[in-house]
Amino acid sequence: MPQKKNICNTNNLYNIKPNRESFFLFKDRPSRLWNFSARIACFVVVSYSKIWTGLLNTYKIHNQERLYKCLYDREEKRGLVTVSNHDSCMDDPLLWGCLKWRNTVQPAKVRWITAANDICFTKFSHALFFSLGRVVPVIRGDGVYQRSMDFILDKINNGDWTHIFPEGRVNIDKSFIRFKWGVGRLVAEAKKIPVVLPMYHVGMDDILPNNKPYIPRIRKKVTLLIGQPMEFTEDIELMRLMKKTPTEIRKYITDKIQEEIYKLKEKAERLHVESFHEQV
Repeated sequence: MPQKKNICNTNNLYNIKPNRESFFLFKDRPSRLWNFSARIACFVVVSYSKIWTGLLNTYKIHNQERLYKCLYDREEKRGLVTVSNHDSCMDDPLLWGCLKWRNTVQPAKVRWITAANDICFTKFSHALFFSLGRVVPVIRGDGVYQRSMDFILDKINNGDWTHIFPEGRVNIDKSFIRFKWGVGRLVAEAKKIPVVLPMYHVGMDDILPNNKPYIPRIRKKVTLLIGQPMEFTEDIELMRLMKKTPTEIRKYITDKIQEEIYKLKEKAERLHVESFHEQV
């Protein structure tokens, strides 16, 4: 099946042919070597993000305390699902330049995230690097019950943090894209309903444009607006009492998240212009 025209064409960039097989390297009980290597990988990635966004570019963050509260002060064994728009192939990890330095040495405080199997996991060396950085391969078209989503759900049940780009691809022209229902499943089927934290960023595609030569830039401006935490526990309990199907429940959750993201979009774009008005 041909790629959609407005998909970020990283397949062409790396001359990669789509592959439905996946290097899934995660184990139920990772070895000490794996844990040590993951600590190094997370340190490198988060440090790179902080340097690139904090020193080489200008990063304005609004409501940062909401992210910190959800990361460091939520109840034990309750997962966190952050969601955002996806404008550039560098959104992750550069978004996390806003984290505290302690995250660089605490892999448990670093997000889990999914990435396209046919882009990031085509070679063992690539798969190893991304897996150590807590990136999980997802196969487009395999639906919400594929292995990677089961794995992420287990992490949420363990109280971990997961970030999701529910658009499912880089949105080059920033047009309306119906969010994928996988995020709804992760929220609805968790043993303890996780906190959902929406956010919207502007300017990431200035740091890494979605056209050739695909070279990261410096001295660019990025705005990140963090929204209010969303609670779905009561909604899900009510929908279950009403005998709603799993499909209806995850669609409801996904739609509510999409509504909130698009409210943040308008505010973030306005703040971006206002914050950098003097430089424009």
